[in-house]
Amino acid sequence: MNKMELANIKENEMLDRAIEALRQTAGLDIEVTQYEPAATHARADAYINIAYNNNNYKFVVEVKNVDRFATIAQVKHQLEEFNKAPLLIAPKLTEAAANNCKELGLNFIDLAGNAYINEPGFFVLIKGQKLVQEQNNPMNYFKGNKALTPTNLRMVFALLCNAEMLNAPYREIAKVAGIALGAVGWGFNDLAARAMTLGDGKKNNRVIIQQEKLIQEWVTNYPIKLRPKLNPRRFKANNLDWWKHLDVKNYAAQWGGEVAADKLTHYLKPNFFTLYLHGKDLKKNMNKLIVENRLVPDPKGDIELLVAFWDFDGADFLPEVVPTLLVYADLIASNDPRNLETAKMIYDKLIQHANN
Repeated sequence: MNKMELANIKENEMLDRAIEALRQTAGLDIEVTQYEPAATHARADAYINIAYNNNNYKFVVEVKNVDRFATIAQVKHQLEEFNKAPLLIAPKLTEAAANNCKELGLNFIDLAGNAYINEPGFFVLIKGQKLVQEQNNPMNYFKGNKALTPTNLRMVFALLCNAEMLNAPYREIAKVAGIALGAVGWGFNDLAARAMTLGDGKKNNRVIIQQEKLIQEWVTNYPIKLRPKLNPRRFKANNLDWWKHLDVKNYAAQWGGEVAADKLTHYLKPNFFTLYLHGKDLKKNMNKLIVENRLVPDPKGDIELLVAFWDFDGADFLPEVVPTLLVYADLIASNDPRNLETAKMIYDKLIQHANN
């Protein structure tokens, strides 16, 4: 049995347990109508039907452990492609996470039978139920560290941004991803073992076969595993317009986050300013940027400077903007509803379209 099959079994077990818990706490008639449905560019874990008050309510379900708010936003975005009400099933949700689901309009059930469902003519709110821990509880499956390592995240980013890298020499991949040469082979072994890629780089036929899943995995793990290692520093500026005419090339920098999204879509008015700085003169350029723009250190400031973690030339759209996948990830990680709307626009028009 491979790891992918094991994951499906555990997720299906979680789905069944959550449904049974809700039957017990709410007395609802619930039926799984399909496992692992797919839309054009997205996959979910199940369709379910809930009978209530002589009506049938259809939901599309994603089973996921929720360890941060960005995961909730990502699930909401993923399920929007399906023409059914979205429903998250999680091992358990903190009160803060449950409130975040409500704010984003995402229905949820946990393994204890706590639930929030708010659809026209159908409202359920159950809280305070405690989960009984068991040795074979499928929740234990999600405690394992299956997420990509920071090194693999760097490599996968390079592969997702440039498909030619899939069959490039390992030394070149290591250079553009900023990782050790020996890590490249391990990275490809991991992708192949998890059925993310097929083929052999020696024969120049390696391809990504689960592009959407790999993108979402990367976006989920980036803010948790890799971003904190990029020496993020926060500042504020007395001049609120400091960024509008900034020539980022003078500092070997690129815009990420909200400014990058505005430049790509002309839709978002930036309130938070993210810059990634490159190169061997990074420290010198960062000090120059801080001094010339009179930035003041502030742990709660609206300006964030980070170290760029990739080394490949050019950008997919604008040279002053980081690769689009990173713009999307920054917006999702912000968990700001207005950013999530723009993130969906960027994904649909620039990421999804580019991969078709």
